[in-house]
Amino acid sequence: MNSTISLNSIRDKVRRRERLNREEGLFLLAEAPLVQLGQLAGAERQRRYPGNVVTYIVDTNPNYTNICETDCLFCAFYRKEGDPDTYFYTIAQMVEKFKEHARWGATTVLLQGGNNPKIVGLDYHTGLVRAAREQVPEIWPHFFSASEIRTLARVSGKTVREVAQALWDAGQRTLPGGGAEILVDRVKKRISAKKGTTAEWLEVHREAHAVGFRSTATMMYGTVETDAEIVEHLDVIRALQDETGGFTAFIPWSFKPTNTWLEPKTHGVPGPNKYFRILALARLYLDNFDHIQASWFSEGKKTGQIALHFGADDFGGTILEENVLKSADFNNRTTIEEIRDIIRDAGFVPAQRTTLYEILRTYDEVPVQLM
Repeated sequence: MNSTISLNSIRDKVRRRERLNREEGLFLLAEAPLVQLGQLAGAERQRRYPGNVVTYIVDTNPNYTNICETDCLFCAFYRKEGDPDTYFYTIAQMVEKFKEHARWGATTVLLQGGNNPKIVGLDYHTGLVRAAREQVPEIWPHFFSASEIRTLARVSGKTVREVAQALWDAGQRTLPGGGAEILVDRVKKRISAKKGTTAEWLEVHREAHAVGFRSTATMMYGTVETDAEIVEHLDVIRALQDETGGFTAFIPWSFKPTNTWLEPKTHGVPGPNKYFRILALARLYLDNFDHIQASWFSEGKKTGQIALHFGADDFGGTILEENVLKSADFNNRTTIEEIRDIIRDAGFVPAQRTTLYEILRTYDEVPVQLM
């Protein structure tokens, strides 16, 4: 590590609005004192959002199929064609699920599924978007990951841009950032060799942004990556954001090994300190990202709450239904009221938002300052 790098030198660069480099990012992730790192990231969050507001969204994460050909070693959710517990829901069945979740208060449906090659063409996917828009207009369709878009392009004989345009024409406006894992090909070859390269994930988002979509950028850490590769992941999404400006937020979470092929090869998931470091690093390194999301769901409510003091300005969603982490025996649940209470108890003002981070309502009771 360069001996001239210190938290003070990085603090000075942040105050001058100068971009951090990879070596400085690695120092923050691996060596910087944790409390002071959190203070620096918290100060940057406060500079960007001086109102002390932390947003959340009322959302749900159902799946339309669990049949998948990609064989990711970290996934406990997918099933192979012919397995006894496979499913594939029709458009009508999914619409009924959307209506039920709308009655529960959901405003966004984050919909993903397996890479199921038997869903040939675009009719199912564009039909699902149109049905959601027409029959359940109160929910926002936040559908289909980059790997699903690539599978659609392959089986339909279309380009990624053509698939994105077809979904746009059907009424979709945002894409989730799932499937990124770690955007380094060495890691991808180890844990998800069939899922595509870093360049292919970036291509989907680049092409979607060109059509007009906004999307999120995610990261799943805690498998086989190094700290330097975590920083490399941040570097490549920062570069694409420079190019397109299409990302709304960065969302990291830790790997859940139970019931996965990787479970025997891991030594447990990284603890909260690693999560806090990644969030703080993201706030300081991703200078062109507006929003950094903390997660009560993937990391636990107390960890998620403390994470709000490490640079995050958003607390994610209520997640009324979720099946992927549940398959890994990780089942965390909350209510809308508890989400607001957690945010207040952390010393912030809760505000409900849309998928595009528009504020719907601020719950402006004066919070108790705990830190």
